[in-house]
Amino acid sequence: MNDPPRHRDGAPATLAWLGHPATVAALVLLAVNDHLLKAAFPGVLTGKLSDAAGLLLAPPLVAVLLTLLVPRLPARVAVGLGLGLVAAGFTAVKSSGYAAAVASAAWSAVSGPSLVRADRTDLLALPALALAWWSWSRARREPVRGRPARLVRLLVLLPAATLAVAATSPVHYPDAVRAVVLDERLAAGIGHGYDRHVFDTVASWRMSDDAGATWRDPTPGEVEALTGERGPVAGPVSRSCSTATPTCCYRVVPGRLAVEQSDDAGRSWHPAWGATEEQRAVLRRQYPEPGPRGERIASQELTVRDTGDGQHVVLVANGRDGFAIRRTDGSWERIGLVGEPGVGPYPFDGRPPALGRSTPADRGDDPLLSLLLGLTLAGSVLAVSGTRAGLRAGTARWRLICLAALGATAWVLLAVAWSGGLIPALGLGALLAVLLGVLLLSVRAPAGSPGRWVLEVLLAVALTLVLAALPLVGWLYGRPVHAGTALLLAVAATVPGLLLGWRAARLVSGPGGRV
Repeated sequence: MNDPPRHRDGAPATLAWLGHPATVAALVLLAVNDHLLKAAFPGVLTGKLSDAAGLLLAPPLVAVLLTLLVPRLPARVAVGLGLGLVAAGFTAVKSSGYAAAVASAAWSAVSGPSLVRADRTDLLALPALALAWWSWSRARREPVRGRPARLVRLLVLLPAATLAVAATSPVHYPDAVRAVVLDERLAAGIGHGYDRHVFDTVASWRMSDDAGATWRDPTPGEVEALTGERGPVAGPVSRSCSTATPTCCYRVVPGRLAVEQSDDAGRSWHPAWGATEEQRAVLRRQYPEPGPRGERIASQELTVRDTGDGQHVVLVANGRDGFAIRRTDGSWERIGLVGEPGVGPYPFDGRPPALGRSTPADRGDDPLLSLLLGLTLAGSVLAVSGTRAGLRAGTARWRLICLAALGATAWVLLAVAWSGGLIPALGLGALLAVLLGVLLLSVRAPAGSPGRWVLEVLLAVALTLVLAALPLVGWLYGRPVHAGTALLLAVAATVPGLLLGWRAARLVSGPGGRV
């Protein structure tokens, strides 16, 4: 008996929900926690606070957006959709690595480089949705009808809530930036960067007392010596020589993951160690945000330490790939981030992947992207055949739909080709869903389309999926190495299916029964 009167416009009630004190408190907590508390007190508590605050804030935000987009949508329906969509989306993202990859791509597109990790323990925050429902049950009794109050919620709370939900703390990646010698001990400096921005300032150091065999945290005195004004070297050093054998020198190769050696004090140089450009191309696909042209997967600095027995070791800082070391026997080894604490979520747990090889498990969201690209190419076959069939059917309505389907397919293919297939996963997924919906209508549209036409088109689609999958799956395993090559091969593999789909449309009869 206390329910408020029903109104066709659901926005007043959902705006009241967005302005409820519990929702506003969640907004403040989310903003403060993501941008202040997480940096000052990283850990489980601040992570779970963000999840709980987000689950309390997101349902009213979704409900408000729905009622603004569909003005006659009842408030109860909008609230149910808001709670249901947030619960389903949060559960999927925290339970599935692929769903987390899609969410990361979406958040990165909206607010810059972001990382959403699948973590089932975050599902412990789901009871926050019960608090969101409680706040709705209180807020719906006083819908916002006054113009000033609505403007405040639309112009202040709505943008703030959207930004708070979309904006997350930056994703930081460890970067090997310094390699020096301090009092006959190797010192490895690890910086942190995000997206294409790298902070060359060392965030942490690792020390070795046994020429790189084991590593430890530095003592306070060593940290002071490394970071103070009397530190070992002010900036990166690209060339270093052995003290015991001054004619033996090493230098990094700019822009490459490679080191050169000189046995005549720098008059001539020859390769000592390195990765080929094809191997670097594989690494660029495996590491997150390697920078333009993979500039962060390259040797940055090196140092030489004599071991006292006429031998020496060489430590090389290789950016995202971690460190490499030359042992006293002349062998080289990539050692990653030398046991840096806290790099577990980083790819390969701080250890570098094998050169020249990759598996789908190493490729982040690339398997999902490959699947979407294959479906899009197969959809293009359906679009071409459906367009020709719709044009032959002769109705103006279906001609328009079929031309729109073909245009959408062409737009998606151009977007993939332009981006090189890097991170259009979310855009491809949304466009593909719309495209396939239109295509299904196109298949049913021509009144004279026989079952044989449908069968031939489906065979053409299946052929396209098989042929396009060959280079895409090979790319996931490192052959071909370059994404552009795999894309061109996949597009070329679409030609037979396109020809079969075009030919199948001949079976559709036009107006008056003409074929």
